[in-house]
Amino acid sequence: MSETLPAFNTHGVFAIYRFEIARAARTILQSLLTPVITTSLYFIVFGAAIGSRIDEIGGVSYGAFIVPGLIMLSLFTESLSNASFGIYFPKFTGTIYEILSAPISAFEIVLAYVGAAATKSIILGLVILATARLFVPFEIAHPGWTIGFLVLTATTFSLFGFIIGVWAKSFEQLSFVPMLVVTPLTFLGGAFYSIDMLPPFWRTVALFNPVVYLISGFRWSFFGEGDVGVAVSLAATLGFFTLCLVIVWWIFRTGYRLKS
Repeated sequence: MSETLPAFNTHGVFAIYRFEIARAARTILQSLLTPVITTSLYFIVFGAAIGSRIDEIGGVSYGAFIVPGLIMLSLFTESLSNASFGIYFPKFTGTIYEILSAPISAFEIVLAYVGAAATKSIILGLVILATARLFVPFEIAHPGWTIGFLVLTATTFSLFGFIIGVWAKSFEQLSFVPMLVVTPLTFLGGAFYSIDMLPPFWRTVALFNPVVYLISGFRWSFFGEGDVGVAVSLAATLGFFTLCLVIVWWIFRTGYRLKS
């Protein structure tokens, strides 16, 4: 007698997804206004003050050059914070046990939380892109790849944020990785400069920073040029995505900090 696969719980996934989106919608003004102001300040400081002293980087004006880095910087931090808080709050209130006992699979739980976090981050990235067009003209060489890298990076870092949310035992731990690990790596990963501008030794050191590959691939989709090959960037992003999937699978397999 053959076994039938359990039906996909569309209602359960959509309920969690809708709740997470609604939570962000309650602070929609801050969520959209903050990145617009931040992006404007970056262009005033980096684009005007520093950009006036730098003609071009790889044939691209400095103002346009920093656009992919600005989007990635916000994408990393927002994906992490949205996904980590989304799963940490049910742990903090104790409602995680109701979710785990509901007729919804681990895959569906992750899909709902990560999908909601990635959706919010992608919208934020598009808002920053639209804001950047107000300050500097630029053309996107490979728009399909731009959307692909945007979705893949948002999903990957939302998975990473989900892991952080499960791991964290306090709100301090929740902000530890984004503030002290991801943000510094982003600034050192070529968000506002090309690593080709670094001395040979430091360029070699920068290549050990995984964020370099993520930003480089996204910048290639804009201008057709990157610090490393687009194939290497895509492979690095997919590798990190796969690693996060494996860790999430292990978390639900063992119940690590979910059932204790």
